[in-house]
Amino acid sequence: MNLPLPWPFERNYMQLALVAGLMVGGTAPLVGIFVVQRRLALLGDGLGHLAFAGVAAALLVGAAPVPVALGVAGVGALAIERLRSSGRVSGDLALALFFYGGLATGAVLAGRAAATGRSVNVVPYLFGSILTATPTEVVLVAGLALVIVATLTVAGRALLAVALDEDAARVSGLPVEGLNAALAVLAAGVVVAAMQVVGLLLVAALMVLPVAAARRVARSFRATVWCSAVVGVGSVIVGLVVARVGDLAPGGVIVLCSAACFALSGFVGRPARPQRA
Repeated sequence: MNLPLPWPFERNYMQLALVAGLMVGGTAPLVGIFVVQRRLALLGDGLGHLAFAGVAAALLVGAAPVPVALGVAGVGALAIERLRSSGRVSGDLALALFFYGGLATGAVLAGRAAATGRSVNVVPYLFGSILTATPTEVVLVAGLALVIVATLTVAGRALLAVALDEDAARVSGLPVEGLNAALAVLAAGVVVAAMQVVGLLLVAALMVLPVAAARRVARSFRATVWCSAVVGVGSVIVGLVVARVGDLAPGGVIVLCSAACFALSGFVGRPARPQRA
């Protein structure tokens, strides 16, 4: 990839970082808006810790981290949704179970991998390493982003109906359980895709902060969708520029840009509240 882009994206590694970042920055809020509407803003954190367990397991057995992390996060997302919908455990307690369990499992497996003499470096997975993204990783991120966009295009209205009122959606004949499971799996896909960009410990911020900022200035759900995507994409572009100028960690700067947008929205917007379609 050697496109004739201006500074600071004139170099190949910056162009790969830009493509991966735009894919994640544009799609993470699209899933996050449904998660926030359902008051499960910490779902990304819980899935991130489960994905960390998957990464550690892959390092232990010498497998590719991304597919293993995607599988573990996907299964964990379905388990969280199952516990929540069954009523046996509240949503926040279900998240806490997998939140701490995933982190502890990852720590144990990573320690075991190091003890066997394998090269273990989990920092890029925890905090992101977008500037070292390879073409293969960018293609994988793009594939996940396309699946997310396609799914939301087909099932977006149904997912919104469930997010607004599960009981009414069930009465109207919508497959609520299936839609909830689909949303959980989409969230897992976002977490794994964003692992390369901002890291597993910061991925929830990219799902939630652009949405939180958009809800303060947008007056409808449709406007919130577009505004949150713009904030996500803008945060990636500005974050990469600032990171290169100041020689800073790109993942952290991208999240700080999203946080700044949310802070600024408090001065120009209105208190967030449930929105109409």
